[in-house]
Amino acid sequence: MKKISFILMLVLIVTSCEDFYKEDLSTLITAESGALTSEQGLFAALSGAYKPMAQVWSRGFGNSSTAAILMGGDDLTTHKASNKADFREFDQYLVTNTNQRLPFVWNGAYKAIQGANNIIANYEQAVGNQNNIKQIAGEAFFLRAYNYFWIVRMWGKAPLVLNSQNFSDELLKVTVSSEADLYAQIISDLQKSMTLLADKKPQPGRVGKGTSQAILAQVYLQMTGWPLKDATKYALAAAAAKDVIDNRAVYGFDLMPNFIDLWESPTLKASGNKEEVFAINFLGPGTGSSGNAWVGIAATPSDRGGWDDYFSEITFFNNFPAGTRKDVTFDIGFTNSNSVYVPWTSYQVKRPYYKKLQGSKLDWNNAISMPLMRLAEVYMIYAEAQTMATGNTSDAAALEAFNKIKRRGAGKPLNTPDATVDATSLTWNQIIDEKGWEFAGEFCRWFDLVRRELVQTVVTPKNADELPPNAPISTKVYYLPLPFIETQGNPNLVGG
Repeated sequence: MKKISFILMLVLIVTSCEDFYKEDLSTLITAESGALTSEQGLFAALSGAYKPMAQVWSRGFGNSSTAAILMGGDDLTTHKASNKADFREFDQYLVTNTNQRLPFVWNGAYKAIQGANNIIANYEQAVGNQNNIKQIAGEAFFLRAYNYFWIVRMWGKAPLVLNSQNFSDELLKVTVSSEADLYAQIISDLQKSMTLLADKKPQPGRVGKGTSQAILAQVYLQMTGWPLKDATKYALAAAAAKDVIDNRAVYGFDLMPNFIDLWESPTLKASGNKEEVFAINFLGPGTGSSGNAWVGIAATPSDRGGWDDYFSEITFFNNFPAGTRKDVTFDIGFTNSNSVYVPWTSYQVKRPYYKKLQGSKLDWNNAISMPLMRLAEVYMIYAEAQTMATGNTSDAAALEAFNKIKRRGAGKPLNTPDATVDATSLTWNQIIDEKGWEFAGEFCRWFDLVRRELVQTVVTPKNADELPPNAPISTKVYYLPLPFIETQGNPNLVGG
């Protein structure tokens, strides 16, 4: 009777779409409890696997710590003083292992991996609608791959644990695995996920086959550069990206016609938009820890009551092409309560902020989706990978993929060729620049700079008023130190 009551409780909790992130029952959902023998129990476990990515003040991506760990890129910087010491360490390339911003993504990733492992180990024995069970399992394989992808890009060598749902003393002795081994597991999990997932997302905030294929293209492209430098992956990246582009209607994706549509209300909402390939969809007030603190007050100047967590470097802003996309992207001034216009050069930090990430609410508890990958990035991946794989800088399909995004950024019709905007040939550095502008303040710039070993290139022309590097710029600064709490608990992780 107790088992029946427990399963009934799970059904009531997880059947509401809007409550998907609300409950984390993963500590109760184990093979021993019997919950994972049913479709309903697996679904509850899936909620528990997603949740660590969105637990705002304990772990995951949902606060400005995500901006902090990407601050080595020239699109992000922080306050020179105030309470931003932890942020400045990332911006100045000298991060200590006790940095309080360091564990957020690390802890969220490994907690999500633990939840995914729990599902993967048990789904084949579960009873219920087999299509639904396959979908749940496919999402678990995706989540394990995606979180390891963040781990390997930010930390390089790291523990590869595939059975963390079962505690054993061996987990306390685990060593780090190589980047090559981590990438091999990521690819295997993404490929497995695509044999299980439906083409489209079952609901916002979840994933379908198209999501996995898009992330696979991103993984392959990352492998072409530092540290693996595997040029054979260009062709694979191009093929995966082309599949997503060609089948975007099947996968439920499309580009938004206008750049402003991605960010302006009412499209800034928990359910996101059709360009979001993968996003965390936050519920906002009244839902405990499921509020988006990455946007809103963290991205707003203290002159208007914000936190000054992150904003743009001056050189990056000055190099950003004028036009629609720049106007939508940046907060360059405001009219104060005395009807006086205050330009960004008069802000306390004298930097432009990211207007597109401020939303309409000065708060940390926003019901605004967090796009971790947009379809526009798939187009840019295809443009670069196809050009590099073929050596043809004038490949028509690659040019059109690139020019769609460039046209939209210039405020031109997305699908209409325009000689005043369109590129007629492509180089990888041209694509890296365009991606930097399209995804300014998001989740591309740092990874592209590392992949192409361009960090020194963007540090050299820094404005003299920016925070200076506190360490020599080399590949040694490309990876973060493992959090102290991890190495203290397991000395085997040190020096791996």
